[in-house]
Amino acid sequence: MLENIVLKEKITSAPRFPGVYIMKDAQGKIIYVGKANDLKSRVSSYFTGKDTRPMAPFLVARVHDLDFITTSTEKEALILENNLIKRHRPRYNVTLRDDKTYYHLSLDPAERFPRLQLVRKRLNDAALYFGPYPSGLAAKETLRFVQQVFPLRSCRNRDFKLRPRPCLEYQMGRCLAPCKGLVDEKSYRKLVESVVAFLQGHRRELISDLKKQMNEASQDLNYEEAACLRDRITFLEHALEKQNVDWGVEKDQDIVGLYEQDDHYQICILFVREGKLLGSKSFVPIKVKTDTVEVVSSCLIQYYDSDAGIPDEIIIPCRLTDEQVIIEWLTEKKNRKVTLTVPSIGTKNALLDMANDNARNLWEAAHKSRQQKTAALQILQEKLSLSKLPRRMECYDISNISGKHAVGSMVVFQDGEPDKNSYRRYRIKTLSEPDDYTMMDEVISRRFASRENLPDLVVVDGGKGQLNVALLVLKDLKIKIDVIGLAKEERATPSGKGIIKKKGAKSEDRVYLPGRKDAVFLSSWPQALRMLQQVRDEAHRFALNYHHQVKQKSDLLSVLDNIPDVGEARKVNGEKITGYRLSLV
Repeated sequence: MLENIVLKEKITSAPRFPGVYIMKDAQGKIIYVGKANDLKSRVSSYFTGKDTRPMAPFLVARVHDLDFITTSTEKEALILENNLIKRHRPRYNVTLRDDKTYYHLSLDPAERFPRLQLVRKRLNDAALYFGPYPSGLAAKETLRFVQQVFPLRSCRNRDFKLRPRPCLEYQMGRCLAPCKGLVDEKSYRKLVESVVAFLQGHRRELISDLKKQMNEASQDLNYEEAACLRDRITFLEHALEKQNVDWGVEKDQDIVGLYEQDDHYQICILFVREGKLLGSKSFVPIKVKTDTVEVVSSCLIQYYDSDAGIPDEIIIPCRLTDEQVIIEWLTEKKNRKVTLTVPSIGTKNALLDMANDNARNLWEAAHKSRQQKTAALQILQEKLSLSKLPRRMECYDISNISGKHAVGSMVVFQDGEPDKNSYRRYRIKTLSEPDDYTMMDEVISRRFASRENLPDLVVVDGGKGQLNVALLVLKDLKIKIDVIGLAKEERATPSGKGIIKKKGAKSEDRVYLPGRKDAVFLSSWPQALRMLQQVRDEAHRFALNYHHQVKQKSDLLSVLDNIPDVGEARKVNGEKITGYRLSLV
């Protein structure tokens, strides 16, 4: 009752200024962050029934506390709201999930012989950055094309300085070998200027300039250079003709497509540059009880606050309540006028229909995939006699070489999808001899000692031995969880002389269950078998990757590292004197 009184007092005394309101539940966890031009009016609308959004009743029932942060303008409130959402990820806010930063192509003109490279993060340096590209594939294809047409060096600076002779790229005609002085700086710089012109979009001007260079080379009887320029022009003209979709406009546009189904929202953004449809970007479906307006508004703010390039015009499916604030914010970020358009007819409407269709197709494909995964989980529960649907599966694997550099891995799959944030890796501490059973015992004991976030199913990579180890550990800890073992073995075939294993027979995965003598084969249910194989293979990959890291670190360790007061310079000097690395044995 006291909390309700405090809440009412906070609503009554809420400031009538622009700012952000923060809603918290009974445990003090932030469940919603919102912005408003008038905080008191906006917050009051939740508790008086004026807010008609589907999520409002659910939100009000869970709010136990409120905080306010005032700002000078509504635009500042918008920026603050976005930062708080990204930091706290409240349950009832729309969050645009995309864990990848965007690829850029980078070229540093300050280098004597610059190279073009893929980067994910823009630095505050003098380098030129081109992008961002809507997908990694688009960026890599662009880089591949540029390296094919314009033979800039692709090697790292260290390799460039230490290379004793021209590399294979030179032999293939994809580099001019500036490392060995086979091209002068002026000619290489001209090539760099052509690359910059191409990536900045001045392609027709570039072709015209290359044709002029080709004619000059031909007149000077330099036919070999003229032929190279001719091939370069042909490649570029083919690239310009390859674009099939041209919408007949010169400005850059992004089109935000939206599909809604049962409180799920699928977003798809199409990219149109100089009238050409270049690609698209999709996001993980958003599940939240809200309206279309809030989904579109939140997605615009979160997407364009990242490294995404801001176009001249953004086509959206509906009018927004905070449209003018978003336009002002986008214009300030771009340093140029940005417009938000909601079309009803014409070319822009056709583009919006295409984006909406793409969003619908993405949703349907994802929904079908989810149904297939659910069906596979149900088959596993039925055929393996599991006590519950294995929505959360954990798989364990061991990796070592004769007991050396031994490590263990734990991977987690939630509803048939890898949950990489929950992955764990273990450095084996108890022994250095080859004993997979004891290593598995250590890993599982360390994992379940905390008893937190228990899975529905534990999968161990191995046969009956590994399975029994896992069962004993869980029994000692008094934890009841379904456990299975997955091992690859040759399948035996019955005959008149008994069970026969054919030599060279194809190995097949079999599942070992507690208290059952014979293994279970799931080959008749390939969808369920593939899911278990995917979990096991991911655990194996994760363990092997960590094992390689540990081994590499150990291989590069010097005995001088363990001697006090021996610094890096003295250690390097000592190794130079001996002529070899002082490794630990």
